[in-house]
Amino acid sequence: MAKDVDGVTCLGFGRMAMQQSAYGSCTPQGIMHLLAHHNIELAGLEAVVVGRSAILGKPMAMMLLNANCTVTICHSRTQDLESHIKRADIVVGAVGVPELIKAAWIKKGAVVVDAGFHPTDNGGVGDIEMQGMENIASAYTPVPGGVGPMTINTLIRQTVDAAEKSAGLGIS
Repeated sequence: MAKDVDGVTCLGFGRMAMQQSAYGSCTPQGIMHLLAHHNIELAGLEAVVVGRSAILGKPMAMMLLNANCTVTICHSRTQDLESHIKRADIVVGAVGVPELIKAAWIKKGAVVVDAGFHPTDNGGVGDIEMQGMENIASAYTPVPGGVGPMTINTLIRQTVDAAEKSAGLGIS
């Protein structure tokens, strides 16, 4: 496990699912750091993760579950996606479809995390339509510049931690 700093092996995911020590997949772990940094209390909240990939959607759902959220996993083929989103206190867009999740579906006061990025002539868009989000969400991540830097930050943190452990420094 000491060398799985990007947190994407089956063993690492299994350890995380069993709430044992493991490095988390970098993007969802970065999102969890971001939520903690902003003092967002997760326990008891209804979370919807839109996306089921092995490196983002599934580990994100597991981390939110481990933080005592009630988690629903949706995807691009979910029937009536809108109804799931409208109930959510936390929405994580990780589906890989530009602006699939509409701003009008977001519950007032929800926390919105967009882990998608799709290049456009004007920079890029995420998986969540962001127009007017400042009037809807209590907190949200911008695209670009929100989740991406947290992914890199987490990879660096986990790499340094593993190197310190390997060298017997135990600094972290």
